[in-house]
Amino acid sequence: MSVGHVGTAIARSLELHDVPRIFQVPGESFLPVLDGLYESSIDTVVCRQEGGACYMAEAHGKATGQPGVAMVTRGPGAANAFVGIHTAWQDATPLVLFVGLVPTNDRDRESFQEFDIKAWFGTQAKRVYVLDDASRASRVVAEAFHLATQGRPGPVVIGLPEDVLHQEFTGDLCNPLPASHGAFSDADLDYLASELRTAEKPLIFAGGAHWSPETSAAVQKFAEQQQIPVVHDWRASDRTAFSSPANAGWLGYGRNDAAAELLCEADLVVELGAVLTDVPTDGYTLRQNLDAKNIVITTDTTLLGNSAAVSHHILASPQAFAQVTEELAKRIGSEERVTAGSEASTGTSDSTDAAISAAQHEWFTAAHRKHLAFSHVGKPEDWPATAKGTAHMAAIMAAIQEQAPHDALYTFGAGNHCLWAQRYLRTETYPSQLSVRNGSMGYSIPSAVAASLQFPERAVITIAGDGEYLMNGQELATAVQAGGAFLVVVMSNAEFGTIRTHQLNHYPKRVSGTQLANPDFAAAAVAFGAHGETVTSDQDATSAVKRALAAVREGKPALINVITDQALSIPTIRQNTEE
Repeated sequence: MSVGHVGTAIARSLELHDVPRIFQVPGESFLPVLDGLYESSIDTVVCRQEGGACYMAEAHGKATGQPGVAMVTRGPGAANAFVGIHTAWQDATPLVLFVGLVPTNDRDRESFQEFDIKAWFGTQAKRVYVLDDASRASRVVAEAFHLATQGRPGPVVIGLPEDVLHQEFTGDLCNPLPASHGAFSDADLDYLASELRTAEKPLIFAGGAHWSPETSAAVQKFAEQQQIPVVHDWRASDRTAFSSPANAGWLGYGRNDAAAELLCEADLVVELGAVLTDVPTDGYTLRQNLDAKNIVITTDTTLLGNSAAVSHHILASPQAFAQVTEELAKRIGSEERVTAGSEASTGTSDSTDAAISAAQHEWFTAAHRKHLAFSHVGKPEDWPATAKGTAHMAAIMAAIQEQAPHDALYTFGAGNHCLWAQRYLRTETYPSQLSVRNGSMGYSIPSAVAASLQFPERAVITIAGDGEYLMNGQELATAVQAGGAFLVVVMSNAEFGTIRTHQLNHYPKRVSGTQLANPDFAAAAVAFGAHGETVTSDQDATSAVKRALAAVREGKPALINVITDQALSIPTIRQNTEE
């Protein structure tokens, strides 16, 4: 049975991979693919800029574990999309980017919008395909999806020469190629059980890819039963529930000193899905001793980015680990270990061996206690004075903590405003935190669009800075058109705050090139078709959040523009050295 042209074959192949939607900015270079999508079950989300489209695809991949799909045109379109590719590469996110190319006869002639796709993307993608053989279209799609999810996930780019897309497809439609999650050998399980049984200060460092709600629940149950604190990688705080007694916070910029102490003092660290890169190790300064005992569980054979010693490497994903947690508990000695000295631990010698020492019990409980204390927003009387006509972000955080549903999903990009979201927003359900580990700005609105479309039943809340918001704030129009509803909180302090903070440290009283003059973000949101309002005092925060969440429940995006004091831009309040 004839499929038609290559563009239709690509659309049909995406359907075989259960792609729910693609994010694109249309271009004449891939018109046959758009034609193929015309009668497809796939939702085509029309975006306003290619960077926003690629960010949306990255957020979809991060939230679901399945490759997000973006489509852009050649030259300028590909250039704009590059930011999402870099994000997916550094964050190990599965993503497939389709890029329209010049016709094959126009190649290497400096034709209109021509560029070298392999030269551009070759260092930031797992592979770059150029579809020169029309009969291989479906196979290339299958290979790209497989490669994007296999091992350490990442972006794959497919170049689509315009003339090839118009050709008749004569090949076969290719079914998805399964990706391996690795496995635990008996020797791996015995080694891991032995090390966990004898450790008095064990720690799980969790993050990376290959997680699911079921994986998160199984890892959390295991950590709670074995009384092992879980400290999360930067921007990956949702691997265990915020309120779980195993949750010990997160590492990276703005982290609690107590979390860093856990990493340094642990006599055993199990790196689950993530490796100790520069950010969680405070720039290669934490846990760099070569005799540290670290067991790494990841599907990445290269251990890309790892900076710490490796005692044992198990080629398996967090999902594979979740499947062996019950067996691992048995090999440790008990499915539910008990604290030494309790009534339940006074049985046989085997039970005593399996019991958790009082030292480990204190290690476990103290870690969570310090995490909760660090994440407490405090009371208004404890907040420092703020300038007239401004509000504390703490007031907004407190209102969100009080009013957001238990399963709310939070997104944010990069900048000082993200420290508020990372520290105070309670991630109770996986996935519930989508952000960027490469420090890329402009992610907040696109990620909220993708999350709200994928999880329409959940409240999606994104935190943006005023500088970041205007990088992709136009995608609010995409949300309105596509039916995405979420709450945007814009922290308006009229500056690029992170850079100004560094500036004040290096060049006090010489602020240069960091100050902003902002539009009325609330009025602009209304113009887009969203609910919008401005908060200029702490007293307005609770009611503003209530109205905004009500609008979101009615299917309408909402934006709260919070006018804040530049001197109070981060949770750990810095002194304004200009005064």
